[in-house]
Amino acid sequence: MAISTLARRKASTILSSRFLYSSSKYSFSLTRGFASGSDENDVVVIGGGPGGYVAAIKAAQLGLKTTCIEKRGTLGGTCLNVGCIPSKALLHSSHMFHEAQHSFANHGVKFSSVEVDLPAMMGQKDKAVSNLTRGIEGLFKKNKVNYVKGYGKFLSPSEVSVDTLEGGNSVVKGKNIIIATGSDVKGLPGITIDEKRIVSSTGALALTEIPKKLVVIGAGYIGLEMGSVWGRLGSEVTVVEFAADIVPTMDGEVRKQFQRALEKQKMKFMLKTKVVSVDTTGDGVKLTLEPASGGDQTTLEADVVLVSAGRVPFTSGLGLDKIGVETDKAGRILVNERFASNVPGVYAIGDVIPGPMLAHKAEEDGVACVEFIAGKEGHVDYDMVPGVVYTHPEVAYVGKTEEQVKDLGVDYRVGKFPFLANSRAKAIDDAEGIVKVIAEKESDKILGVHIMSPNAGELIHEAVLALQYGASSEDIARTCHAHPTMSEALKEAAMATYDKPIHM
Repeated sequence: MAISTLARRKASTILSSRFLYSSSKYSFSLTRGFASGSDENDVVVIGGGPGGYVAAIKAAQLGLKTTCIEKRGTLGGTCLNVGCIPSKALLHSSHMFHEAQHSFANHGVKFSSVEVDLPAMMGQKDKAVSNLTRGIEGLFKKNKVNYVKGYGKFLSPSEVSVDTLEGGNSVVKGKNIIIATGSDVKGLPGITIDEKRIVSSTGALALTEIPKKLVVIGAGYIGLEMGSVWGRLGSEVTVVEFAADIVPTMDGEVRKQFQRALEKQKMKFMLKTKVVSVDTTGDGVKLTLEPASGGDQTTLEADVVLVSAGRVPFTSGLGLDKIGVETDKAGRILVNERFASNVPGVYAIGDVIPGPMLAHKAEEDGVACVEFIAGKEGHVDYDMVPGVVYTHPEVAYVGKTEEQVKDLGVDYRVGKFPFLANSRAKAIDDAEGIVKVIAEKESDKILGVHIMSPNAGELIHEAVLALQYGASSEDIARTCHAHPTMSEALKEAAMATYDKPIHM
């Protein structure tokens, strides 16, 4: 008999952690009273990215008069225009090319030669972006969201001045204003991004030729994904990382396997290494490096350098100081559990507040924030937000890492299952990876799941749902999974957690 009842009933606080700022001094009414007028909105959203446009649509669906202000001129924010979507398009296209070069013959598909048509590849990426941005505009029209193209800044807690892209200016009034302006690339001292030889992720998505040598500064999600794209297309990729490990949020055991997988793809890593300076006076780029702890300097040459050292909240020019909105040392807006700032009527969501800087987290923030404004209840548990690195194999995870569980002093069990023992993975000749399940020892409640495999980003959601409902590893193990599927590896890992797997 499964012990999910015990797992669900146990008053465990292992997975409960909140990133939102909450203080009794911020106790106030959610909405403000203004003289009503035909031009006054119930909700004004500044920013049309994943958090902003979702918040605007949800507000309109709840019957609130809504306006969304976006400076880019196209909706979708960084994610859709120069982030998540175009990078995944290039990741897929470059993976197809790499498979054609290295794997097709194993499946009996042979041809004399294969080459990259980079303009066509970029064209496919641009087409996907264009179609999706137009789709969001269509959703705005469908839900009667007023869309203003321009740069907004606060005149007061209830008024936003917008310098429109057409060159004019208008004032948008709102009872409730949501800041959803996202994040920007984090710069590094002494390094000027020109988006030609020294590029951000934006420039890396628009290179006009394949660099012979690409140096990536930063071994996080973005750096590894973009390094994978150009590495598959023929670049010699070296990743320089100040820290001792790649992707610090990843489970340590999975991280090591992941790094080995990337190294087999000829990606080189220089960990515990600091970039001292960058010289662009010659034809290429020359980097001066030294150990993070200090020591002898070395040089590294590249055709293109990708600066991928993280992101910072984007609030420049909003006029937050003018209306007294409080921020922390990192520039993030401080909000309470209802996403409200210290200024009544002003809210913030997504990358401008504490928490994971992920598009899907911003979407959840947007929905919950608007629900609070509408007098309903909203909730986002940041421990249930999955993370995905879209390389090949992908790595996806949710909940706690083994290191975090150890730090909490919790007795736990670990179950693992390799894709080398998974029928579907072997059948398609793509079996590199592992599933790792971590569960509390006494209750068997799942605390974390970590997957490295093809399409791990799709497989992780069964685990997200399991954590959301307080499932035990036995719950997953006793759930029938279709055969043959990659998902069976999660079932077997769950079996290994509470008992023993069948196929290993």
